[in-house]
Amino acid sequence: MIELGNYNVLTVLRSTSVGLFLGDGEGTEILLPNKYVPEDLGVDGEIKVFCYLDNSERPVATTLDPLVTRNAFAYLKVAEVGPFGAFVDWGLEKHLLVPFREQPQRMEAGQRYIIHCYLDPESMRLTGSGRVDRFLTQEGVDYQVNDPVDLLVQRKTPLGWEAIVDNRHKGLLFDNEIFQELAVGDRAKGHIKQVREDGKLDLSLQPLGAKMLEPTAKRIFDRLTERGGFLPLHDKSSPEQIQQELQLSKKAFKKGVGILYRERRIAIGEDGIRLV
Repeated sequence: MIELGNYNVLTVLRSTSVGLFLGDGEGTEILLPNKYVPEDLGVDGEIKVFCYLDNSERPVATTLDPLVTRNAFAYLKVAEVGPFGAFVDWGLEKHLLVPFREQPQRMEAGQRYIIHCYLDPESMRLTGSGRVDRFLTQEGVDYQVNDPVDLLVQRKTPLGWEAIVDNRHKGLLFDNEIFQELAVGDRAKGHIKQVREDGKLDLSLQPLGAKMLEPTAKRIFDRLTERGGFLPLHDKSSPEQIQQELQLSKKAFKKGVGILYRERRIAIGEDGIRLV
């Protein structure tokens, strides 16, 4: 079965003047236009393609990589606004329509928004939605503390940054635990800090506990290397100085320095730390 809005691995059935017809082994065919056909691809060959509807609403395959796939989220730019909604650039020739009914507020050309891509069950067309929350759920949450997750930063709140977790759930990064600049649309690797009874997720950008020490030490070591082997940071440096230089808390800095010192990679002086 060929899935619109997703990648499919298909077999070349025949060559025509307009391109190659690909099949899924179940009798379904789709056209890969000539401009996307690799030179070394022939009949019976296999190729991974993205499938969607072209400007004439016909199923078509492409070797281009979209910025978002079906049932996923992305931070996309509005290319233009038409009589039926906003058209966002998702990396393909035909823009993705976000109907007015799927806009929490009217979208403007040139602006970026978090968009969810889904298959409209009525029109059977790939459609975008800015009403992101209705595609997220806290049901079926099955994480353990420290599990790695993929994050898409959604919006700023009084407590911190809300993020979409693994294209399914919503979580929160608390302000006092963030030591780097974040903005809407940023993608990051994160970790589960806590799963609450109601399924809500507390998140961290760093592994928790002892696992945090290795990447923290590496960050300090890498910055030392970049700065010629010396950083004017020490026990008496202010938290603000450390955060500005390393995007780390003072507590994390001291732990990282301790690891590097025990491994005899640095020397600690009154004026700062040096690579050995």
